[in-house]
Amino acid sequence: MATTDRQATTLALAHALSAAERGLAVLPLSRTKLPALRSPHHDDSGPACHGECGRFGHGVYDASTDPARVREMFAAAPWATGYGIACGLPPYHLIGVDLDTKPGTDAPAALRELGLRHLFTVPDTVVVLTPSGGRHLWLTGPPDVVVPNSASRLAPGIDIRGAGGYLVGPGSRTAHGAYGTLPGTAHLPPAACPPALLRLLLPPPRTPHRALADPGHGHGLVHFVLTAHEGQRNTRLFWAACRAYENGLGPALAAPLTEAARRTGLTEQEARATIASAARMTGRRP
Repeated sequence: MATTDRQATTLALAHALSAAERGLAVLPLSRTKLPALRSPHHDDSGPACHGECGRFGHGVYDASTDPARVREMFAAAPWATGYGIACGLPPYHLIGVDLDTKPGTDAPAALRELGLRHLFTVPDTVVVLTPSGGRHLWLTGPPDVVVPNSASRLAPGIDIRGAGGYLVGPGSRTAHGAYGTLPGTAHLPPAACPPALLRLLLPPPRTPHRALADPGHGHGLVHFVLTAHEGQRNTRLFWAACRAYENGLGPALAAPLTEAARRTGLTEQEARATIASAARMTGRRP
């Protein structure tokens, strides 16, 4: 490995560890901004694994705040020159607003126009500058709300990084240059997402529909919650509960999902609140 690459990897690890100390779950990235560790299941034809196997290579599902685990990931990917910050996880439940720079688009102006139309102002918060001249705004969401990823849904050039997505962390180096914080914002905590903007980020309510209950699918959802790593527990429970209610299994799986969440470390009250949020999000009664 070239000396410059070793230096970039060392610097990326240092930045990643610093972010992890702040409670941000991180994972190593390559110069292409993609996860640096290849999936151990790339030749498998079975169901998708989100880290239940215990090996590295599951993308954003590898993200961790544990310094020892972060060091292990970077040791397994010595070619990594950057790091990603997983969105949607506690304690920040990070939402990334990516204001891209593309020919014929003015994403910052589009966001300001949305603010005028829907009566919100983006508060002072962490801003990360990208090599292409774009900006990433860091916002936080409520713990019981899952914001999905989207590309140009709000307006051309505005991408959203939510649950299951990640942001390139400041201090990362990619094939196109380095990421860094806007002067004067590095010390700021991520600001709360304005409620009016948050409503725009959420998908429209699903139309209620009848679905056949599949007990096998229910066992899979419970297992998905049971195998959650620390930092993923609430997000996994919410996702599994949403799928359960969408497929007509919500009432039957409420108790098993609650017990699975308790085994991972959530309290019964936290688990029940998350399942109730999933029921409301899918238009069902808990």
